[in-house]
Amino acid sequence: MSLSGWPGGRINDMKKIAVLGSNGYIARNLIYVLMRDYPDYEICPYGIEANSADQIEKYMTVDMTDQESVKKIDLSCDIVFMLVGRTGSANGFDEYDSFIDTNQRTLLNLLNEYRHQKSNARIVFPSTRLVYKGSKVPQCEDAEKEFKTVYAINKFACEMYLEQFCKVYGVKYTVFRVCIPYGTLIPGASSYGTAEFMLAKAGKGENITIYGDGQVRRTLTHMEDLCTTMIKGAFSERCENDVFNIGGENYSLLEMAKLIAEKYNVGVDLIPWPDISLKIESGDTVFDSSKLDARIYYERIHKFSDWIK
Repeated sequence: MSLSGWPGGRINDMKKIAVLGSNGYIARNLIYVLMRDYPDYEICPYGIEANSADQIEKYMTVDMTDQESVKKIDLSCDIVFMLVGRTGSANGFDEYDSFIDTNQRTLLNLLNEYRHQKSNARIVFPSTRLVYKGSKVPQCEDAEKEFKTVYAINKFACEMYLEQFCKVYGVKYTVFRVCIPYGTLIPGASSYGTAEFMLAKAGKGENITIYGDGQVRRTLTHMEDLCTTMIKGAFSERCENDVFNIGGENYSLLEMAKLIAEKYNVGVDLIPWPDISLKIESGDTVFDSSKLDARIYYERIHKFSDWIK
C-alpha cells in the first residue's frame, strides 16, 4: 500500500511493526486495524501476559519493567507502538511504585535498549488529556499544563524522556495525546472509561450518576478513528519528533449521559463531588487537533450518537 497520497506521506517500504503491551485496550484494537488494513506487514506483539488475548502469531512474553527481558524485543523494525502503561487517578497516590514502574521505567528501558540495538524505528507513544490545565477554550498542544495526579506526571515525564532522547541520541518518536476513547472493534476489548461506565449502569437498568452539574466537556474519539489516526501519523514523516492532539467530537458529560439514558430508559442523577475526586478533577478538556489534521488526511467515520444507537 502506498502512502504517497497522504499529505507528508511517502512510498511505504515498511514491513515490520512492534506493538508493546499488545493485550491492552488500545493495542488490541490497533492490531486489528493493522491486520485488516495492512495485511502485508509483519506485526510483532509483546506483552507481560503468558499468551496473546487474540491468539496473534509471533506473540512474545516480555516484562517491560525488567531490562534483561526487554532485550528480547526485536527493534529492527520501522515502528514501535509503546502501549504499555497503567491508567488511574486517586489510586496513583497509594500505588505510586506501580505507576512509576509501569508508566515510566518501561519507557526508559525501551529507550535504553533502542540505543543498544542501534534501532532506527519510530516510537509511537499515547499520552493523555490530563497533562492540560482545564480551560473553556479548545486546547492546542502548547496550552497551559497542570498535573493533578501521579498518572498525569507519569505521562508528561514520558513525553519529556522521548524529547530528550531524541535530542541526545537521535531517537525518533511521535506522541499522541488522547482525550476520551470509546467503543471497540473487538468484543471484550474495552476499557472501563467514561462511556463504558455510563453504559454499564444503564444496561443494568440503573440511573447514570454524574458528579456536579455535568457540564464538564470532553473530546470523544471512537477507537477505530483513534487507531487509524495513530497509524497514519506513525507512517507520516510530517509527524516525526512531535506531539499531537487526536481530535473527535465535543460533549459535556451530561450530554453523553442523556443520550445513553434515553436509549436505556433510565434517569441521570447529579450528585455532589467526593472531596478527593473534586481536588483532582482536571476541568474542561476539549482538544484543538488542527495541528495533526493539517499533517495527515483522515476523515473520522464515527459519531458518538450513532454508536449509542
